[in-house]
Order: sequence, then structure tokens, then C-alpha cells
Amino acid sequence: MLEFRVTVTVPADHPCLAGHFPGRPVVPAVLLLELAAAALRERLGPLRINGAPGAKFLLPVLPEQPLLLTLSADPARGRAGFRCESGGSLAAHGELSFDRP
Repeated sequence: MLEFRVTVTVPADHPCLAGHFPGRPVVPAVLLLELAAAALRERLGPLRINGAPGAKFLLPVLPEQPLLLTLSADPARGRAGFRCESGGSLAAHGELSFDRP
């Protein structure tokens, strides 16, 4: 089992924020999943995400907020748990399934 943490921030000018939602942008859940997937790829190399079983999004995440991503990967099983914390509160958690291309 490989466990690691990374801190990321979604900049206020990220293109996905323009329509999500004008005047009060919120980071889309799909971008939170992609941030977790990108962290996995950085550690494990190329991989293809197959799903996000049990992903829960508990709090809105705003642009420019530092996010602490904690990942626990089991490459042999093709699974990785993730937690996304913002301001000390759990904003999202779940699991990603993956395989090697």
C-alpha cells in the first residue's frame, strides 16, 4: 500500500469555473476527481481511471482554497482511496479504480 499527500490549489482563472457558477464559482466534482487522478499518475506513472465507486462530495470547494489530497493506493488491486480536505474539513472522499494502459 502506497500512501501519500499532496496540496493543490485550483486557480480562480481555471477554465472550468466560468460556467460553474457565474458570480460564485465552485470547483466541479469532476475536477476534484481529476486532481486525485493526476496525483496518482505522478506517483505511479501512466494509468487509466475506470471509475470512482462511492465518491462523496460533502462540501463546496472554492477556487484558491488549498486542498490537501490524501491517497492510499494499492497498485496490485488497481484501487486508490482518496480524501480531499479544505480548511481542515473533509470536502470529498471515495475510491478510484484504475489499470495500466
